[in-house]
Amino acid sequence: MATNMTMPQLGESVTEGTISKWLVAPGDKVTKYEPIAEVMTDKVSAEIPSSYTGTIQALLVKEEDTVSVGTAICSIEEEGSSQEEKPSETPNEADVQPNVETTEEKTTDQRQRYSPAVLRLSQDYGIDLADITGSGKGGRITRKDVEAYRTQNGVANPQQGDGSKVSVEKHGIKSTDTPSSSVASADDERIPVSGVRKAIATNMVKSKTEAPHAWTMIEVDVTNLVKVRQGLKDSFKEKEGFSLTYLPFFMKACVEALKEFPEVNAQWVGDAIIRKKDIHLSMAVATEDALYVPVIKHADELTVKGLAKRTNELATKVRTGQLKSDDMTGGTFTINNTGSFGSILSQPIINTPQAAILSVESIVKRPVVLDTEAGEVIAIRHMVNLCLSLDHRVLDGLICGKFLQAIKTKLEAINETTSVY
Repeated sequence: MATNMTMPQLGESVTEGTISKWLVAPGDKVTKYEPIAEVMTDKVSAEIPSSYTGTIQALLVKEEDTVSVGTAICSIEEEGSSQEEKPSETPNEADVQPNVETTEEKTTDQRQRYSPAVLRLSQDYGIDLADITGSGKGGRITRKDVEAYRTQNGVANPQQGDGSKVSVEKHGIKSTDTPSSSVASADDERIPVSGVRKAIATNMVKSKTEAPHAWTMIEVDVTNLVKVRQGLKDSFKEKEGFSLTYLPFFMKACVEALKEFPEVNAQWVGDAIIRKKDIHLSMAVATEDALYVPVIKHADELTVKGLAKRTNELATKVRTGQLKSDDMTGGTFTINNTGSFGSILSQPIINTPQAAILSVESIVKRPVVLDTEAGEVIAIRHMVNLCLSLDHRVLDGLICGKFLQAIKTKLEAINETTSVY
């Protein structure tokens, strides 16, 4: 008897999820905790594991379908749950002789009923599915069969950007790779939108349409910070095992300023403004095709070293696909290190329902006029722009200006006596 698996809840406020990719097909044997699907919510992209050991009977939800938490998504025959019925009498040979023609037709049908995951994988690797012998029910080709064929035949990595395609029309499914002539030419490349990219798009549109964005910026002289970090980075790396970047220093100044100006550590909830007691710092981490915002919980309780360690851990989780839903929830303010790719000025979109987001731009050398005892002099200094986008329903320019000034003061006060521990 088959048992249904349901859409799990992947976060405290998550009510639905999108099956972005099935990792199994009907007939596949799975073990308990083996990943069976990639699921995207508005908070996290994650693999969901099988709750049982057994054989997949049916996929009840299509890829890219969005369903509520608790909805049945697939059925599985648990190992040891099916019991063969014993016949009351021995049938004669004619009764049990299979109809060869019918069986072959059904087997052929099963072989050519490819799952979206198998089709996508075969197209990525340029593999003709007709060359593969399926191990699934009725000879159906599974994802594991494609991977095994690729390994055995030395097929190269997935095709990227070379324009070569594998036609799947002969398998009864027409390719959707041909773009509409009204928006693209024949030479253009059509890139399907992934579940992660769809979630990003939805969240960004929601933020821009619901939150009235305002923007402000402050310039900070971080010459002393550059010197301090330069003097510490080698010994820090040798002692701690990971690099000391500039970002944890900016995080430390930011969370200290949030404690001074709790108005910024807030959320809009329609009929009220909620000032959050805890400071959970969201940090933007980019991959080649997506942007994730994991959270450093209780960031105000951490030293520069503690912030650096947690930043390194979360960034590693993002880039190795190990980020969990709990790593993405609870953020109260976001910091974005746009300077890591050379940006000197940006207008970030607020990570709603948070009230503000701060971008740390690239540190650059510039000539600056300094007031000294001998009078005004021009010197080469390390300067950085801090850009703040704010929800004008929650915040006004006065508080945000004071907040940025507090960060500036803290950063410019860093010197050789500043401890990272």
